[in-house]
Amino acid sequence: MSPVLAGVLQLLALTGALALVYAPVGNYMAKVYSSPRHLRVEKWVYKAIGANPDSEMTWPAYLRGVLAFSAVSVLFLYLLQRLQGVLPGSMGFSSVNPAQSFNTAVSFVTNTNWQSYYGEQTMGHVVQTAGLAVQNFVSAAVGMAVAVALVRGFARSRTGELGNFWSDLVRGTLRILVPMAAVAAVVLVACGAIQNFSGIHEVGQFMGGSQQWNGGAVASQEAIKELGTNGGGYFNANSAHPFENPTPFTNLFETFLILVIPFSLTRTFGVMVGSVRQGYAILATMFTIWLGFVALMMWAEFAHHGPALQAAGGAMEGKEVRFGIGGSSIFAVTTTLTSTGAVDSFHSSFTGLGGGITMLSMMLGEIAPGGTGSGLYGILIMAVIAVFIAGLMVGRTPEYLGKKIGAREMKLAACYILITPALVLVFTAASMALPTPPHSMLNSGAHGFSEVLYAFTSAANNNGSAFAGLNANTDWFNTMTGLAMLLGRLLPMVFVLALAGSLAGQKPVPVTAGTLRTEKPLFTGLLVGAILIITGLTYFPALALGPLAEGLAS
Repeated sequence: MSPVLAGVLQLLALTGALALVYAPVGNYMAKVYSSPRHLRVEKWVYKAIGANPDSEMTWPAYLRGVLAFSAVSVLFLYLLQRLQGVLPGSMGFSSVNPAQSFNTAVSFVTNTNWQSYYGEQTMGHVVQTAGLAVQNFVSAAVGMAVAVALVRGFARSRTGELGNFWSDLVRGTLRILVPMAAVAAVVLVACGAIQNFSGIHEVGQFMGGSQQWNGGAVASQEAIKELGTNGGGYFNANSAHPFENPTPFTNLFETFLILVIPFSLTRTFGVMVGSVRQGYAILATMFTIWLGFVALMMWAEFAHHGPALQAAGGAMEGKEVRFGIGGSSIFAVTTTLTSTGAVDSFHSSFTGLGGGITMLSMMLGEIAPGGTGSGLYGILIMAVIAVFIAGLMVGRTPEYLGKKIGAREMKLAACYILITPALVLVFTAASMALPTPPHSMLNSGAHGFSEVLYAFTSAANNNGSAFAGLNANTDWFNTMTGLAMLLGRLLPMVFVLALAGSLAGQKPVPVTAGTLRTEKPLFTGLLVGAILIITGLTYFPALALGPLAEGLAS
């Protein structure tokens, strides 16, 4: 079988699997967030934290819950790393230094999972399981909670109430993420991923010599890292490591895990606003961009010129032979179009244009389908902007889902789409202007610039993947990427929740002959165009200095 055909068949199998679970998973999540009933274990949690799950919150109160929980989580994870040396199960690893502890704590709390360390050489069992793995669950649940709050803003009227953050957080964790991750972990163990708490072993090599490897609760962390679009690996090689991702089947299964909740949340959105066709329109937008980017990546990696690349069947540098170019291309696009950041190949070794595609995938705002929760609220913000553009074209006040999009709503949407590019470009410019980056960059010229641009694009968009040619374990990069992650996660949530509160307070606008039909293919095309054009205009100069220059020169 040719490598190209193998890649296409993997793509078809993945699409079919996602289509099969779309409605059941989406309907189930809508039921979880709409049910008035609390499970017994949830009541125990509410009692322990002193929360009343039945009290409705306005958007400022909901935001205070998000910020308070995030602050406590950062502090807890920071202290856990700083105390690692005296904790049981540390495997002899010392405490993590302050700058790296701050960076890692922020990284996992913001659902970024950027790692400037070797996981198997830095973190013991307690930090990995009680710290990092726990944040993989709750950081994803926070993103889903904010997305559901925005959906309620569209669904409700004449009220400023958006639900209860603590209830949404606990339900998302216990009813959705925990059971799905448990099933996924069993599948991964059955397919060869490891799951234990063993210490460090001396392992012989085929060519002589030996290596040291440690075990860990890898399969369970791998399951939630993909399902929650987190991305932080137990090992430095991440999902290219055979202990995390042993076979071509597990590679495709992990890609499925990354996509299943973000895609299915569009169904949840449609059910909760009372029109599944609205959910299909958002789904079509996400799927069109995802499929288009996968096709572009396969073309860039399979068709790259050069006798060595043609003899290998494509650009195999930096890719696992187990997965091939097709599997690696699908995974690379999926992990960067979502906020996952897991890698089964090294993006720095992709062709110039292939590396640019991974970067542009993040620059879109990771909304196709985006992160667990963050993808849905991100694309709904873009839908608001697309509706506004359509209203300008026909000279009519824009409306979306029965809500008027006025000056306040557009200011909030504009702030949302501007904050991340500002963080990326400002931090990249500051880093390039200082003498630190040349000592951290493995390469010079356009590729070296791409390494720094990729790092801050990944951090500010809460992705977490890296070009792998940048030494980011310095005080400068640990601190600056940490700030980029923190601001890139929390500031957009401020604007999302403020927009949700504004929409929930409106009264419904009746549908008329002049109302834009946002469930039609025409709107899907408009939304795709708005996403690509706005992103292209924002980032094109930076891309021209990095991946485009490198791709055209090769």
